[in-house]
Amino acid sequence: MTAVRHEAVVPLSAAGRRFDQALAEMFPDYSRSRLAAWIKAGAATLDGRAAPPRQLLRGGERVRLEAELEAEVDSAPEAIALSVVHEDAHLLVLDKPAGLVVHPGAGNPAGTLLNALLHHDPKLAELPRGGIVHRLDKDTSGLMVVARTLPAHTALVAMLARHAVQRQYEAVVTGTLVAGGTVDAPIGRHLGDRLRQAVRDEEDGKRAVTHYRLRERFRAHSLVQCNLETGRTHQIRVHMAHIHHPLVGDPLYGGGLRLPKGASPALVAALRGFRRQALHAERLAFDHPVTGEALSFAAPRPADMGQLILALREDAACGD
Repeated sequence: MTAVRHEAVVPLSAAGRRFDQALAEMFPDYSRSRLAAWIKAGAATLDGRAAPPRQLLRGGERVRLEAELEAEVDSAPEAIALSVVHEDAHLLVLDKPAGLVVHPGAGNPAGTLLNALLHHDPKLAELPRGGIVHRLDKDTSGLMVVARTLPAHTALVAMLARHAVQRQYEAVVTGTLVAGGTVDAPIGRHLGDRLRQAVRDEEDGKRAVTHYRLRERFRAHSLVQCNLETGRTHQIRVHMAHIHHPLVGDPLYGGGLRLPKGASPALVAALRGFRRQALHAERLAFDHPVTGEALSFAAPRPADMGQLILALREDAACGD
């Protein structure tokens, strides 16, 4: 466990505020729930004495914080290979392979990205969700950022909330698009299937915006670039299906295998053999949560998607 030791003076501007409220403003690296627990345990004191969370302050009191950062996660470390794109004292950027689940859950108690992260850096157990601040679906490949310190975690969560992290994806969809566009449609839980998301009305769904651009058109498919303005569960998959261009290989929203008329044997084999949604998080850009340095990362197209696109391209060439 890591020891936490801080001393500070309550600013006069905090006069009239509650102890727990002022503490959250004075030590923003720690969550409000964690600080509240420390207050109740007597690990956070006012002028050397324990005080209730609702204690009103006058300003000028001396605050002392003496606590231990206990484990936030109890998953076991596992020696699972990670593709680390960038690493510094505050964060990791990873290129997640398709097929790797991010968090343990029902049906996946182990063998996840979280287990791999805890093996890579055991101190991540002290951070909420092991430092994972956003996720990719199991069968989506590509870039993820992971916090390694509490200041970085707090800042990254806030950056994601205000859409200050640029996330760009590449996808192969069914159908031939003629141009790009924007899907602005709320997303919420599907009423009949708890594993699925769906476009819902504004009262039941959360705002979701996806910008897409046509990169290459084939005979019956399209290669598109998708940029997220928001980050809802399954957002790209739901939005592209909503405009009748579901992702190739998507088991939830793709509507099954679709073989174009007259497809070459190579394309038929490629489509039959592609057993995940054709989605790759290819670019991630944000300001470093601690230093402020502008960071930008790119992950190469995975081999399976490259082979699929090559088969689509060759099929299109044969049809010309």
